[in-house]
Amino acid sequence: MTIDKELRELFRIESFEHLQRMSDGLMILEKDSCNSSILEDILREAHSLKGAARMVGVETVESLAHEFEDTVGSNQNKDLSLSSDAINSLYSLLDKIRLRVKEAVNIEPLKDKKMELKEISPSVIASPSEFKLDTIRVGTHKLDTLMTQSGELIVTKTHISHRLSEINDITSLWEDWINKTGSRNDYTEMINSLLTQLNNALYNDSNRLDYIASNLDACIREVRLIPLSTIFELYPRMVRDMARDQSKEIEFFMEGQDIVADKRIIEEIKDPLMHLLRNAIDHGIEPSEERQQLNKTPQGTIKLIAYQTATTINIEVSDDGKGISIDTVKDTALKKNICNRENLEQMTPEQIYALIFYPGYSTSKSISDISGRGVGLNVVKKKVEQLKGTVCVATQPGSGCCFTIRLPITLSTLRVMIVSSDGRTYAIPIEYVEKNCILSPENIFTISDHSTTTFQDRPLSIAHLSDLLGLPIFKQDIPTQQNNKIFPCIIINVNGERYGLLVDTLDDEQEIVLKPQGQILKHVNNVLGATILANGEVCMVLDPVDMLKSIHHHTSTVSTKENIDAINLKKSILLVEDSLTTRTHEKQILESAGYSVEMAIDGIDALTKFNSSNYDAVVTDIIMPNMDGLTLTEEIRRKNKDIPIILVTSLNSDEDKIRGIDAGANAYIAKPTFDQQILIDLLRKLV
Repeated sequence: MTIDKELRELFRIESFEHLQRMSDGLMILEKDSCNSSILEDILREAHSLKGAARMVGVETVESLAHEFEDTVGSNQNKDLSLSSDAINSLYSLLDKIRLRVKEAVNIEPLKDKKMELKEISPSVIASPSEFKLDTIRVGTHKLDTLMTQSGELIVTKTHISHRLSEINDITSLWEDWINKTGSRNDYTEMINSLLTQLNNALYNDSNRLDYIASNLDACIREVRLIPLSTIFELYPRMVRDMARDQSKEIEFFMEGQDIVADKRIIEEIKDPLMHLLRNAIDHGIEPSEERQQLNKTPQGTIKLIAYQTATTINIEVSDDGKGISIDTVKDTALKKNICNRENLEQMTPEQIYALIFYPGYSTSKSISDISGRGVGLNVVKKKVEQLKGTVCVATQPGSGCCFTIRLPITLSTLRVMIVSSDGRTYAIPIEYVEKNCILSPENIFTISDHSTTTFQDRPLSIAHLSDLLGLPIFKQDIPTQQNNKIFPCIIINVNGERYGLLVDTLDDEQEIVLKPQGQILKHVNNVLGATILANGEVCMVLDPVDMLKSIHHHTSTVSTKENIDAINLKKSILLVEDSLTTRTHEKQILESAGYSVEMAIDGIDALTKFNSSNYDAVVTDIIMPNMDGLTLTEEIRRKNKDIPIILVTSLNSDEDKIRGIDAGANAYIAKPTFDQQILIDLLRKLV
């Protein structure tokens, strides 16, 4: 058995599972020998075991499984019940198969006399004294939970590092105060000693936590990582059989099978790769006669190559076939009303070729059973994007075609660039960031009402990030000759298509745990999810692929002095909500309506902020830890009898509404029937 270690282990686990189910079935047949459904189950298990053995080249197991299958099948075909002798014979075959599996996965023959291939009772083979569990199966959702918690531990570790820095600052301030006031005495020295001890202890604990958290995170990641060979080894036989069916000569090469990736990525990418390979066979490689007429070798070549960068796994499916004609793509796009001729004239070749991923696009006159042209490439693109990856195509008509899929190594964490725009913080996945630069007014011009600059001697559409996201621009706008402002600009590259995002500051790079969008946020454009930064701030993680679609429809407008002044006079809202998802959603609703929003996570946090700042209104939940919304409303009413207070809560009974109004609220909105326009209309009436 010359296969690699991982596949050998998979064969061992799968084989013993088949054997156990076959043994269980025989035990049932001993009591109910005419049970046809159990016979079918045993046959199916034997057939699957035979197929697995054939795939990895263990001929002895394949032969014995075939013998087992024939024995059971002959009785089934004759509609006879299995005799006691026949069942004993099948048990013996199971024992022999188990021995051969053990011999195969251990590479060398088993020399224990008890393991010799002879009629021995099944109990010797499956003796309790030999029972040992060296592997267990764990549901992937449990591994997902472990990895998420590990990511949270990494973030918590960073928070503790910040606390250590704060204690250092306190210690320094204390020392400065003692030196300036000359108040050094036994009491101050005791406090100084305690601070030093606390500092040292926290430093040691922080280092220990860093070590443990990093190792734990690495171990959990490693558990989920499996080699690409797990799926790559499925394809050679498929390519061979399909090539023969189409009477095509194809040589198939694979590289990079040893590269490892997250288990979910391996599972989910199997079908897209299979489709691209089928596509290459069906539509890429020409028949031998046609290739010879084109002065090509009769034998076509298809390559499946994987390679890894610091942040991504790249998989290429290429062929030396006829490639894709750009004129054919244009004609098809026009016929199917995907875009008009004016749009096509403004597109780059890369953008035109990307149209083949559009839903319903097809250059084939008929849909092939092999490649499913017409829906397949769109499905490939969607599946890859679900894995937070990208897919693109490069082609040279007459010479071939190459599809490149870029995938993250893991799905649980993300390396991001932290930026700020108009007082808000955002995270952008770092793999999409090509370059950062500074733009001044002389670098910017307008094409068809779109703000544009040049990058690598080509026009590049740009937009202020807040403007692109549809949020009000507080104080900034696109640089113009009149305002002389400059902005950092992030050049985003999505499969070769680039655009620029203007932001206020480039703050940091961080490894973050991505919180996917919940039910409320799933339809929000341009957002991958949310995260909690090292400083505890909630931050939206942007989707560069989605933003590319937005910028195609975006027309930049320069804010006038009048609307900037109006925005600067915006009303201030204190938003109190303990749910991160709901808090973020309501904040976006309020900011989109032009309000400035300060957030609090419970009643105590809100009351502290209310006492130190001025607000025009309060929007609060009721059920919260530490202090609920009704108590908060009563406390605020003691201090301010006029400020509008709106309760937004899941409590929906008439009694709850009466309690809310009695506590001092001006309005009551039930979450089960929540309508964001009702909230905005209420605020406009009350504020």
